[in-house]
Amino acid sequence: MFSKACRYALRAVLYLAIHSSENQKIGVSAMAESLQVPRHFLAKILQQLTRAGLISSAKGPNGGFYCSVENLKVTLEQVIICIDGKEILTGCIMGLPACSAEKPCPLHHQAIAFREGLNYQLKFQTVGEMALRI
Repeated sequence: MFSKACRYALRAVLYLAIHSSENQKIGVSAMAESLQVPRHFLAKILQQLTRAGLISSAKGPNGGFYCSVENLKVTLEQVIICIDGKEILTGCIMGLPACSAEKPCPLHHQAIAFREGLNYQLKFQTVGEMALRI
């Protein structure tokens, strides 16, 4: 359902929530190795998340990425929308462009309850709450 970039973003944000703080920043290389994701791809994702204010970063010899107290309040929905856009949460589950209640795809009605439940969880689940469960 989510793109590879979005899945990496979710993993990276949770990793930062667990392993970082304002005093304990993590570099891209170390994070890429721990998460087993391509370094350059992860760097672009982290840059996008930082620009959106969903994670924090610092430059310099002791620089890197981290989750501030405010970043821990970010919802999973915010991370997903930052990377994949809002359409991923509202669009057709089969990816068809013309799917609606009036003109449904074959899975439209079956997917409604699933989508509503998932969207509710993503909207209210914070990065900090998820990190506590890991």
